Amino acid sequence: MNNQKQQKPTLSGQRFKTRKRDEKERFDPTQFQDCIIQGLNETGSDLEAVAKFLDASGAKLDYRRYAETLFDILVAGGMLAPGGTLADDMMHTDVCVFAAQEDLETMQAFAQVFNKLIRRYKYLEKGFEDEVKKLLLFLKGFSESERNKLAMLTGILLANGTLNASILNSLYNENLVKEGVSAAFAVKLFKSWINEKDINAVAASLRKVNMDNRLMELFPANKQSLEHFTKYFTDAGLKELSEYVRNQQCIGARKELQKELQEQMSRGDNFKDIILYVKEEMKKNNISEQTVIGIIWSSVMSTVEWNKKEELVAEQAIKHLKQYSPLLAAFTTQGQSELTLLLKIQEYCYDNIHFMKAFQKIVVLFYKAEVLSEEPILKWYKDAHVAKGKSVFLEQMKKFVEWLKNAEEESESETEEGD
Repeated sequence: MNNQKQQKPTLSGQRFKTRKRDEKERFDPTQFQDCIIQGLNETGSDLEAVAKFLDASGAKLDYRRYAETLFDILVAGGMLAPGGTLADDMMHTDVCVFAAQEDLETMQAFAQVFNKLIRRYKYLEKGFEDEVKKLLLFLKGFSESERNKLAMLTGILLANGTLNASILNSLYNENLVKEGVSAAFAVKLFKSWINEKDINAVAASLRKVNMDNRLMELFPANKQSLEHFTKYFTDAGLKELSEYVRNQQCIGARKELQKELQEQMSRGDNFKDIILYVKEEMKKNNISEQTVIGIIWSSVMSTVEWNKKEELVAEQAIKHLKQYSPLLAAFTTQGQSELTLLLKIQEYCYDNIHFMKAFQKIVVLFYKAEVLSEEPILKWYKDAHVAKGKSVFLEQMKKFVEWLKNAEEESESETEEGD
């Protein structure tokens, strides 16, 4: 057997190094720019014709390689230098976003051009997102009118899903925030976004990229208050956005309150200190007593490992809740708060099957401890209860409610006799 390596056959004649030549081809967007601008100038302001031209040109020009140049031209009319300025010695076109009319209808028409282009050439999606992120960082280099047009266009493209809300990260740039550019841009952007969809759709998009709790960062640190945010966006005509952020803040504050309450209870802190802390949080975060009583009930019930035996859990619950009655009583100073607590007890006893027989005992305990009073109990029994376990709980409460009614009648007749 011949161990010598056999010489591989070679092709004789001229060798073409096509691939290597392509690899070494110099990156030069100027020629690409000239072709696009010339074509756009020929189409004029007819955006349908612009869309058709861009669709056809993708087959002849290297969109993949020159995506940034393409989007620079479509937005600004030419290639952008760092900072957002147009180079004077380059070709420009007025068939672009920045040279268009500053109104929502025109920006909607331009959005269609981008939608069609990106649907036709899917590989441009990433390049377009990168372009918008860059443009947002260049905002200071654009005129106010150019910023307004870009904001409207971005809002529309966020609404129709062409852009992902993660591009908004660029607005948190320290210099843009400090000079108020980010907040002013956000006003125009959210107006067009909400106009296309609604606040619920906007909120869902922000949640997906964990940006629903970051909107306050559009302002410098010394202005990051709910009051400032609410006034700024409400005055700008975005009351629904202000209310959304207020709700988000309240949800965050409620979660924080519950977490701190559970820690205080597990440490065995003095009720007086806990009550003081809760009242301060209520005032600071504008949390109602009805909301607080629900949080306290939930916290109280989560501090115990409950017995799995139905006959023992009622006794355990009464002992535990008797201990926490002074805390609960401090936040049932209104009839509506008492009713809220009754509904929370009903739902809890229904959702935790071992507590089904404990409902009446808990209500009676709270009545005796002055956490609950007659009127809310009677109202709950008559028409304010929820459907969960209704028949079981109403039957349990029947005798106690009758006793309450009789006691109330006796009290009224004694008052009349006294008069």
